[in-house]
Amino acid sequence: MAADRPIKVLLTKIGLDGHDRGFRLVAKGLRDAGMEVVPTGPWMKVDDVANIAIQEDAEVIGISSLAFDHLLVPKLMEGLRARNIDDILVILGGMLPDEDVKALLDCGVAAIFHPGSSMQAIVDFIRENVARQRSRTEVMRGTA
Repeated sequence: MAADRPIKVLLTKIGLDGHDRGFRLVAKGLRDAGMEVVPTGPWMKVDDVANIAIQEDAEVIGISSLAFDHLLVPKLMEGLRARNIDDILVILGGMLPDEDVKALLDCGVAAIFHPGSSMQAIVDFIRENVARQRSRTEVMRGTA
């Protein structure tokens, strides 16, 4: 596994949320940072997102939510665990009520980025956590 290959990010919107301005800005920012971004269309089903992440060999799933569709994320996390996928970093961005943040982090979301988060903060978080995950994977495979 080459450590210098681009980080692959599946960027998606689940549920009925069709707002995509932030989604497009994040996609551009991640691409500008050298990441490979695989965007889905809007209105994705949770199972479809899990399947696409597996098919694309994504290292990160980035979910944009502006209309309470973040409440579907625990179901996505369950779907990933059911498929024995525990090495995909799941991050969430958008307008999320403070009272939902703890439950999202508790279900396995690695980070939540609210409006106003810097693109650099998102890029740095992804790079640091994917590097850590790649190191763990290499140690487990005996290639480190």
